[in-house]
Amino acid sequence: MSEVRRLRRTSSSSRGPVLGAVGVIGFLGIWELVSRLGLVDSRFVPPASEVLVQFGMYVVDKAFWRDVGSTMLSWSLGLAISVIAATVLGFLIGSSRIMERLTHSTIEFLRPVPSVALIPLAVLLFGTQIQAGLLLIVYAAFWQVLLQVIYGAKDVDPVADSTARSYGLSRFQRIRYVTWPTALPYLMTGIRLAAAVALILAITAELIIGTDGLGKQIAETREGGAITSMYALILATGLIGVAINLVVRFVERRTLAWHTSVRTEAAG
Repeated sequence: MSEVRRLRRTSSSSRGPVLGAVGVIGFLGIWELVSRLGLVDSRFVPPASEVLVQFGMYVVDKAFWRDVGSTMLSWSLGLAISVIAATVLGFLIGSSRIMERLTHSTIEFLRPVPSVALIPLAVLLFGTQIQAGLLLIVYAAFWQVLLQVIYGAKDVDPVADSTARSYGLSRFQRIRYVTWPTALPYLMTGIRLAAAVALILAITAELIIGTDGLGKQIAETREGGAITSMYALILATGLIGVAINLVVRFVERRTLAWHTSVRTEAAG
């Protein structure tokens, strides 16, 4: 029976990537036909084959990789700042009813404000420097992590917390041995969400503000009428997003290997 289950798991795990590849090929095929058959104007939606060729040319272009590096620098810095700040504040707020009541109204007021609404402020403060993009990235990614950490800190089992107190554990020890394991799955979910949001805002800042990176090049190719190059760059941003998601999910599974949710997923 165990051998049968193992074979079923292997078959199921290998089926996912195959179906994903079939979906991508099907999408590219439809894109190619729609453009070649004239269902849309090829001046505005060039065939997928031409876009892929242009993407291949970018791959061997050093300037392209410099733009990728600029985008990833903004993304990584913004994500790191937001995760560190949100984790610390999340634990402080989530583990204290007084802090939660003091900050609840402020969080509910600031959280719905779109990051793009801060673009004029970012430009006024930093112009087209990297700090302008970081302001947008940190603001957007911060809330994804903060709320998850707050929920995680509040989800601590009261019995476990009372037991830790009865054994004389200090506040720091209770956070380390009781609160942290409970909140860690929430934190990893917040990081996964924040990683995607941070990339979106990094590209947005480059598109609108003009900070260095792939977004700026997308805007310049659009303005110059190089539509095929524009689509190739858009394809590059999509692939970067997929790569980031795969890496974050891998880290999440490794970090939470002890958690029941990950064990259940692996067993399924």
